Amino acid sequence: MKLVIEFMKSILSMKPPWLVWVAGLMGLNMVGPLFFIQTPEAQAVLAATLAGAIFMMFLFSRYGFVRLLGLGHIFWVPLVVWLWGRSSEIGLNTTFGIWLTSVLVVNILSLIIDLIDVSLYIRGDRRPMEIASS
Repeated sequence: MKLVIEFMKSILSMKPPWLVWVAGLMGLNMVGPLFFIQTPEAQAVLAATLAGAIFMMFLFSRYGFVRLLGLGHIFWVPLVVWLWGRSSEIGLNTTFGIWLTSVLVVNILSLIIDLIDVSLYIRGDRRPMEIASS
């Protein structure tokens, strides 16, 4: 539990634009699925997000709050491929369709950011991610 608290403290100390981004990701991927939990899509989003959170906790425990944490979203790669295929059947004419499309767009953008972050880490940027000044 201490590890989760330390991780959340690190997230909450991020600069405001990134804090808003992370809050949006968490809302769409952890809270959003609860409204549609009877669907396989929502169950998959929640499962992929929870698997990623567990992996991020492992990475955080080993390396700290660094760019490598982007690897935690690796579970979203097969998820977005599958959801993309499902999206044409679902459409945008329902609340569920709007949520699903939002998850796809935001998670794809997040994966792009993660790709940049992880590649920077691999190329030697091992500094802790920036946090807001006190």
